Amino acid sequence: MNPKASQQIWATGRRKCSVAQVRLIPQGEGKVTINSRPVDEYFLGQDRRKRDVLAPIAVVEEAKKFDFAVKVFGGGVTGQAGAVRHAISRALVKLDLKNKKPLRVEGFLTRDSRMVERKKSGQPKARKRFQYSKR
Repeated sequence: MNPKASQQIWATGRRKCSVAQVRLIPQGEGKVTINSRPVDEYFLGQDRRKRDVLAPIAVVEEAKKFDFAVKVFGGGVTGQAGAVRHAISRALVKLDLKNKKPLRVEGFLTRDSRMVERKKSGQPKARKRFQYSKR
């Protein structure tokens, strides 16, 4: 048994403007709670977001022996789901380095750095221009 498996592991994940802090709790049964609410309740009616969050746990079989307590803030629903997925993946790598390769292949360890582009002055949106009028 891994010596780290008996202690709690912390990790942080980010996506867009969202930040997620996850804690792996040993002797669990694979439950994920986000901001003290079950993942099904937190992402109610958003199956894609739930799948995103639970994807790293499905890749690593050893993860089903832990509970995941997540605190997430900032951004919107998609950003929060991506941040939680990133945090869980990083925590599983901290648990055991052999988890790194399958998670890397799936793309769960890459921090998606795409952000919303800021609005420029003299334009209605970030890239949209006002209509040109010749006369």
